[in-house]
Amino acid sequence: MPQIYTSGIKKHLAGLDYLILLRDYKGSKIEKVMSKKQLFTLEFPVRCSPGILFDFLSTPAGLQEWFADKVDEWDGEFSFSWGGGEPDKAQVIEKEQDKFIKYQWLHSEKNEYFEFKIEKTEISNQTVLIIKDFAEKNEIKDQSQLWEYQVKELFHRLGA
Repeated sequence: MPQIYTSGIKKHLAGLDYLILLRDYKGSKIEKVMSKKQLFTLEFPVRCSPGILFDFLSTPAGLQEWFADKVDEWDGEFSFSWGGGEPDKAQVIEKEQDKFIKYQWLHSEKNEYFEFKIEKTEISNQTVLIIKDFAEKNEIKDQSQLWEYQVKELFHRLGA
C-alpha cells in the first residue's frame, strides 16, 4: 500500500489568502485550491476630464501617484510595489483610450480582473469612475474601503 503524505499550507499573497493542498504518492499532482471570488462594482463621481483621469489609471507615472509606491511597465505588464516589498505583477488584458482599462493579476484566476472605467452621465455630463474588482464575499466590504481610500488619494492628486 502506498504511503500518502498530506499537508496544507496557508499562504498570503498580495492580500489574497489561499490554501495549497499537497498530496504526494507515486508522482501525484499538487493541487491548488482557491475559493471563488465575487465581482463587485464601485462608482465615484470625479471633477476631471476623461483624458487626464485615464492617464492616472493607465500609465506607470499616473498609477505611482496614487495606487502603488512604485510602478513599472514593460510590454503591457505592470509591476506594482508597496513599501519596498516584492512587486505584484498584472497585465493589461483590454483597454480603450479614455474609456477603460482592464488589468489581471498574474497570480489570479483567469476570469478575475480589476477594471477602471470612465463614463459621462447623460444629464449632467459629469465624469464617473467605475471600478470593478473581485474579492471573497466576506472581504468585499474591506476591499471596498481600501478602494475608497485609494480613490481619495487619486482625487487629491487630481486636485478634484
